[in-house]
This record gives sequence, C-alpha cells and structure tokens, in this order.
Amino acid sequence: MKLTTITQVSVDGVMQGPGALLEQDEHGVFERSGWAHFDNEAGTVMDEIFQRADAFVFGRRTYEAFAGTWGTWDDPGDSPIWTALDTKPKYVASRTLTDPRWSNTTVLSGDLMTAVSELQAKPGGELQVHGSGALIRWLLDSHLVDEITLFTFPVVVGRGRRLFPDSGPDTALDLVESRATSTGITIQVYRLAGRPEYASR
Repeated sequence: MKLTTITQVSVDGVMQGPGALLEQDEHGVFERSGWAHFDNEAGTVMDEIFQRADAFVFGRRTYEAFAGTWGTWDDPGDSPIWTALDTKPKYVASRTLTDPRWSNTTVLSGDLMTAVSELQAKPGGELQVHGSGALIRWLLDSHLVDEITLFTFPVVVGRGRRLFPDSGPDTALDLVESRATSTGITIQVYRLAGRPEYASR
C-alpha cells in the first residue's frame, strides 16, 4: 500500500485544532481551534480521499479525537468518511493505549518501523495518515512516506503546533496535483523526491 499523509494546515503552517473541538496543548486549552472551514469543493475532495483508503494509521492523540467523534456516531447513510473510518482497519502508534474503544483497531506498540513497513508491503491502495503531526514527522524522518496531501486554508492562525519543525530533515517534493477552490482553499499532492538541490556558493 502507498502511505499517504493528509493534513489540514494554515498558511503559517499550523495544523493544530483545525476542527471545532477545543484541544489541549502545553499552554492549556488551544483557544484558536476551528480555523479550517471546508467549502463544498474541498469537502468533495476529502470524501474522494477517504474512499481510496484501504487502512489508516493514527497517532494516539488523533485516534482518540476521531474515536470520540466519528467512532461514536451512528451511520449517517451518506458519509464516505464515516464509512471508511468505520469499516477499514485502523492502526494506532502508541505505547500507552491498551484498550482501543473503536472496532477494527490494532495498537502498534512495538517496533513501529517494522509494523508500518509490513503494512506498506500488503497489497492495496492507500494506507492513510490523517492529522497525527508527531507521527507524520517520524514517518518523514524514517523515509516511509510516499505522498503528502496538504489542504491549505487561507488563514494565519498565529500560534499552535506546526506540521514541520523549525529544524529537521530536508526533502525535495514533486508536485503531483494542485487545485484551488472558490473560497481559496488550495489542495496540493506531493511525491517525495529525495534531498533538495541547493545553489552552489
């Protein structure tokens, strides 16, 4: 399976708290949650992405947020996102979660590199990672990511956890697909392409 990450980010790179649920951070409650406002076009693209998923990998924090919302709702009958999350295998990278409350969930508490590599080796379409910033950064550092999809919303949040750290590995990206919606949400799909080339000095 191809490992793809799907992330909602602000123009200044914040990924924390895109939805309306209040989140906790090192400062307490993150008061700037709810900045990602989907229009119909972006919503359709997200539906299509979830329909391509064969399995999901989550970090513990994102898994618990999803399990506490999507995992508690009855089938609305018309949601590709709910259907995918409810029916496809879910894997959680965690050494502390012992009793996942969402059906069809497996906790990856051992050698994460081996576990993710084995999932990628299985036949299928996409192994998707939504949210899960710390996990995404680890996957990038470990060279396990095949594609990155960014939904960039036209807002500067000003503070919050960012997708990429101030200091980290460098990676070149090939643009696979790009589009913009009528409200200014841009959606880019990138394929990882090794290290960047720098100008000679």
